[in-house]
Amino acid sequence: MKLSQFKFDLPLNLIAQNPTKRREDSRMMVVDRKSGHMENKHFRDILEYFDDKDVFVVNNTKVFPARMYGRKEKTGAKIEVFLLRELNKPNRLWDVIVDPARKIRVGNKLYFGENEELVAEVIDNTTSRGRTIRFLWDDDDESFKKMLEHLGETPLPKYIKRKPDEEDKERYQTVYAKYEGAVAAPTAGLHFSKELIKRCEILGIRFAEVTLHTGLGTFRPIEVEDLSKHKMDAEYYAIDEQACNIVNKAKETGHRICSIGTTTMRAMESSFTAQKLLKPSEGWTNHFIHPPYKFNVADSLVTNFHLPKTSLLIMTCAFAGYDLAMEAYKKAIKDKYRFFSYGDALLII
Repeated sequence: MKLSQFKFDLPLNLIAQNPTKRREDSRMMVVDRKSGHMENKHFRDILEYFDDKDVFVVNNTKVFPARMYGRKEKTGAKIEVFLLRELNKPNRLWDVIVDPARKIRVGNKLYFGENEELVAEVIDNTTSRGRTIRFLWDDDDESFKKMLEHLGETPLPKYIKRKPDEEDKERYQTVYAKYEGAVAAPTAGLHFSKELIKRCEILGIRFAEVTLHTGLGTFRPIEVEDLSKHKMDAEYYAIDEQACNIVNKAKETGHRICSIGTTTMRAMESSFTAQKLLKPSEGWTNHFIHPPYKFNVADSLVTNFHLPKTSLLIMTCAFAGYDLAMEAYKKAIKDKYRFFSYGDALLII
């Protein structure tokens, strides 16, 4: 398939700028792959579609405050530094993206905070906007982490046209987030409140947790028309024995497996056996799922409404079937569903 087939006109006013008042009050479109039937619901209604012993697989990654603003030595020019991942803990080396990049060269020093509490030095160029930087910090790891939390802000995507506030610290994070490492929230999980999870558990639905640290590669625009030539950035994932036991027991007894989000799906599709059972593993995955694709573990998917020409939309089309997914998107625009990270949900069964 070609990239241009995933283009659609999205009215900008449908990109959600704020979360709904309560997590589970977001809307949810339900699409049945067999019948092609579509209905408008709310996320809290998800309970109507699953039963005792079905499994929801969630991504328990935790977003860290990855966006920082520093000043360049001598000129004092304001520079955005977006932390991608820690490369080396003892040396405090980080992989980052800088903006504007043309001003930042190897050897430059960057100063952060009102009183220049933190200093970093540019060590290497990685891509046109990518740099490796070393933070100059002599104190212990704990105080360094606190300093990054103090200086960094919630990395809301650029399509949300406002400054992050206190509420975003809580709402741009799933209620079950555990392991820090993501620079973007696994957004399908944002619709679950603690109360809704309790109600699912009372119904007998089991939760299995996997980890995939969402990087910026997930949102990177695809620049090749031939999808088989697109290279995804690798992202770290981990699937443990416990998650496999929960998922595989359900599969073997004929129960449903619902992937909460495309990142969860990508982790599972990076680690399964010949019998299509989930297997424990950890490592880096750059698995890019595009139609036609046969899914191996999950039989249903919760995801948000994504932007045109993104790997997230393309995976949704691979799961639902291209025509049905694009039909659902047409309906979503007509029915004024909210798109993107703080937007509404799509359940494909």
